[in-house]
Amino acid sequence: MRPMMSRVREALFSMLYPTGVFRESARALDLFSGSGVVGIEALSRGVGHATFVDFSAECAGTIRSNCEALGEGERIDVVEADVMSVLADPSRHGLQGPYDLVTVTPPYEEVVYAELMGAICASPLLGEDCLVAVEYPVELGLFPPTLGGGRLVGLRNRRYGRTVVAIYVNRPSGKLDLAPFSEEFVGRSVADLKL
Repeated sequence: MRPMMSRVREALFSMLYPTGVFRESARALDLFSGSGVVGIEALSRGVGHATFVDFSAECAGTIRSNCEALGEGERIDVVEADVMSVLADPSRHGLQGPYDLVTVTPPYEEVVYAELMGAICASPLLGEDCLVAVEYPVELGLFPPTLGGGRLVGLRNRRYGRTVVAIYVNRPSGKLDLAPFSEEFVGRSVADLKL
C-alpha cells in the first residue's frame, strides 16, 4: 500500500476544484485504492458516491473500516479485484458507468502504464466529460496531450518531486470551463511509455 503523498493529493484536488466535479450527483472511481485516501478525499469534497477498486483483501478491509469510521459507509462500494479486469469487464464486478471522476494511483513498479492507459481509454466506465487523474513516476517522461485517439484530452500535467499527476477529460463536450494546457504535455505515443 503506497498512498498518494498529502502534498500531491492537495495539489490534485486544487486542480480538480474548478471543474465542478465535487457535487452530490457525481460518482468517483478510485483505482488502486490502497487505504482509500484519494476516494475518501473526493467524498469529503462533495462527491456523492465513491467506488474503490483494489486487488488486496487487506486494502479492501482498510477502506471499509476507514469509511465506516468517517460515517461514509453508505456512500461507497469496495471492489476487491484486479483493476485491469474491472476496466475490461465492469459488469462482471457489479459496476456500471458512467463515472464523473476516475483517480488512478498504481504502485509504480507493478504496472505497465501503456497497457493501463489503453484499458482506461477503452473502458465503458468513463462518461462524457469524466475527469481522469493519473499519478505516475517522472522517470517515464511526460504523458502525451491526448490518449486513445483523442478520446482523452489532457488538461493538466504537473510534477511534484518524483511524482507527476496528469488530468485528462474523456470525450469533452465543451461544458467544462477548463482550457487544456497542452504545453504541460509532450506529444508522443503512449506506447512509448515504459516502466
